[in-house]
Amino acid sequence: MSSSITARGRADNDRLFYSGMTIAMAVTVFAGFAPSFFLKVLTPGAPPLSLLVHAHGAVFSAWMLLCVAQTLLVAQRRTDIHRQLGMAGVALAVLMVPLGVAVAVVALRTNHTPPGLDPRSFLVLPFFDLLTFVVLIGAGVYFRQQAELHKRLMLLGTLSIIDAGIARLPGVFEAGPLAIYGLQDVFLLACFAYDWASRRRIHPAYVWGGLFILVLQPGRLMLSVTPAWLAFGDWLKG
Repeated sequence: MSSSITARGRADNDRLFYSGMTIAMAVTVFAGFAPSFFLKVLTPGAPPLSLLVHAHGAVFSAWMLLCVAQTLLVAQRRTDIHRQLGMAGVALAVLMVPLGVAVAVVALRTNHTPPGLDPRSFLVLPFFDLLTFVVLIGAGVYFRQQAELHKRLMLLGTLSIIDAGIARLPGVFEAGPLAIYGLQDVFLLACFAYDWASRRRIHPAYVWGGLFILVLQPGRLMLSVTPAWLAFGDWLKG
C-alpha cells in the first residue's frame, strides 16, 4: 500500500513539474520575443517582419503552446487526447526545421544579425539549435511508448531552442554567451534536481540528453570561427 501511495504521489508531482517547466519556458520565450514579435505593435520603431518570419514565429509559437497543452493534458489524465495531438506535434516539428533554416539563411544573406557579429559565425546558433531539437525530439517521438523516457526527451528538445528567447531578454545578449547559456542551463539543472529529489537518481535521458545540450553550447561557438564554417557561410550566402 505504501509503495502505491508513493508512486501515486510521485506521478502527481511529475505532472506539476512538467506542466510548470513548459509554462516557464513558454513565458520566457514570450518575454524575449514580445518587443519584436508578439507585442510588436506596441514597440515604436520596430521594423516590419516578412511573411517568412511571421510563419516561422507562428509555427515555433504553436510548438510552445502545444508543449504546454500536452503536459496539462497529462496532468488532467487525458492521455487519449495527448496521444492524438502527438501527430500534430510531429507535423509542427517537421515544419519548424525548414522554416528555421530559411529564416537563418535569409538573415545571413541580408546581414540581419546582431551588430558586431559576423553573420556567418552567427549562423551556427540557429543551425545547432535545430540540430539539437531534431535529435532530441526525434528520439522522444521514437520512444513515445516509454513514458519516462519520452517526456524527458520532449522536454529537453523544447529546452534546446529557448536560448533564442533568452538572448532577447533585456540585457542578456549584451552579457554574452555565458549569460545566455547559463540561463538556459538553469532549466536543465531544474530537471536534474527534480529527478534527484524525487527518485534519488538522474534518469539516463537527462544525463545523455543534457550532456548533448551542454557539449554543443561551447562546441558551436568554437566551430563558428573556424575556416571551414566561415567557408560554409560564404557558400550559403552565395
